[in-house]
Amino acid sequence: MKTIIKHGALAAIATTVIASANANAADYTLRFAHFFPPVAGAQKDIFEPWAEAIETQSNGRIKVEMYPSSTLAKPPALYDAAKNRIADVSATVQGYTANRFPLTQIVELPGVTQSAAQGSCILQSIYDEGFLDKEYSDTKPLFLFTHGPGGIHTTEKEVTKPSDLEGLRIRRPTAVVAKILEGLGAQPVGMPAPSAYQSTQRGVIDGVSLPWEGQYTFRLNELTPHHTEVGGLYTLSFIVTMNKSFYNKLPADLKKVIDDNSGMKWSEIAATSFDRLDEAGRKQAVEMGHKINVIEGGAENPLWKPVLYQATEDYLNELDKKRLPAHKVYARAVELGQTTCK
Repeated sequence: MKTIIKHGALAAIATTVIASANANAADYTLRFAHFFPPVAGAQKDIFEPWAEAIETQSNGRIKVEMYPSSTLAKPPALYDAAKNRIADVSATVQGYTANRFPLTQIVELPGVTQSAAQGSCILQSIYDEGFLDKEYSDTKPLFLFTHGPGGIHTTEKEVTKPSDLEGLRIRRPTAVVAKILEGLGAQPVGMPAPSAYQSTQRGVIDGVSLPWEGQYTFRLNELTPHHTEVGGLYTLSFIVTMNKSFYNKLPADLKKVIDDNSGMKWSEIAATSFDRLDEAGRKQAVEMGHKINVIEGGAENPLWKPVLYQATEDYLNELDKKRLPAHKVYARAVELGQTTCK
């Protein structure tokens, strides 16, 4: 027996299907771009939970699409990707675009922070207090954070004192870290973390400056069996930021969802992930039988302090010449590290 459906009935069914699909469709699709691999802790611990919170609290009206591994923009272009609506949200390292966020990068200086938790608290607090407003006028920052203490990891040469770095080609993440490495006698080579494995494997560089998290995430422990911990050597600042026009077009209730998932709460979530992965990265190196040199006193060690102190002063004085309140921001960062963010 054949079933005959008239055109009117077909139209009614089609209308019902479309209406049902529209009812389940998001009002807004948010494209989130970053440079971490999809299996990285940052993706799993920070970005995916943030996306889930946005989707849940908006009752599905905002859908978040993830674009890891620099699929929408290369690391140095990720901030502008959010600014120019190539992405709606991006996560990146501010220092990948040199000289653009000079006050932000004060948190990267030697001795300012000893952990991701402390550094993230300092950085988010400085932003919340208005010190960095001019640096982010072209996007809507959601939250800022840092990784844990950066270290030096080499392929062949053991580093126990600054002179051991003489002439070594060391990957550096930012211009601030480059000044530190130059002062220590190394030859800094600029590149984002995702490029470090291949460059190390090919012998283009002799080692990397990374936190233990980076060693773990980007598999650098496979290639660098010598590690040097100089407590407080440097850290790195990160931002998750949104395109302004995307935010501005949202209705008030959805803006509130974004606002409720911004600021210190998510800075702390990010820091927890990075500190946890620092432990995992160090543990992995120990299990691989690597040599880890821990410099007594860290950045305050007499052999290391003069160079690190000079790098700090040079950076702050350079910003002062540009009429930026560098020493004021630095003093506040140090104060926060000793009080609120201790």
